[in-house]
Amino acid sequence: MNILLVLAICVFTATLLGGLFALKFKDKLHLILGFSAGAVIGVAFFDLLPEALELGSVSYESSTITSIVALGFILFMILDRFVIMHSHSHDDEHEHHKHSPRGILGASSLSIHSFLDGAAIGLAFQISAAVGAIVAAAVLVHDFSDGINTVNLIMKNGGEKKEAFRWLLVDAIAPVLGIFSTLFFTVSEGTLGVILAIFTGFFIYIGASDLLPESHHSHPTMWTSFATILGIAVLYGAIKIAGM
Repeated sequence: MNILLVLAICVFTATLLGGLFALKFKDKLHLILGFSAGAVIGVAFFDLLPEALELGSVSYESSTITSIVALGFILFMILDRFVIMHSHSHDDEHEHHKHSPRGILGASSLSIHSFLDGAAIGLAFQISAAVGAIVAAAVLVHDFSDGINTVNLIMKNGGEKKEAFRWLLVDAIAPVLGIFSTLFFTVSEGTLGVILAIFTGFFIYIGASDLLPESHHSHPTMWTSFATILGIAVLYGAIKIAGM
């Protein structure tokens, strides 16, 4: 219980610091968005997808898991294009800065993912302290970027600084709730694999269709592309180090 409390404080702090960083340097939002796009895509390919395949393999073929990833991508695209009715056109600058519920949808997805991250920590400690420590390290290494991503999704869709901070708090609290929720339930590895596969699809869509195009709109492509590659590289390195 004591170790879970310490980890809860750590994940909350890491997420909060990432979001505060994004708020402080919002004048460099295009570069932060570029990094954010790389980080989200990196999380999808280097963290969520491998975990989904590993956990889901106990009940499903790998082709089934990858099909669920595609389903997650399609579901988020349908929500984005037909429910949220968001336009990607930048011809109308007023429309571009108008508040859009798309940011809330993206921030909600990140917060649910953060809850699942916390739950993964708690469930891993149910297996053993060693497994729990490995999972906790993997979660901590990308919590900072989770905070950045949450703030960016709100602000780039016209949200105010106060709203971005509120969602940052939601995202920071989510893994804490996830950790302590596992004191009351258990989830099969197969089910968790399916959930992670769906979120892999969500994150690929968010990174490639939302953050990445937005990052280089009206800004030098070279620097934003560098920021995206840096985001991917940082997440790749951090996840590899955490897995050692």
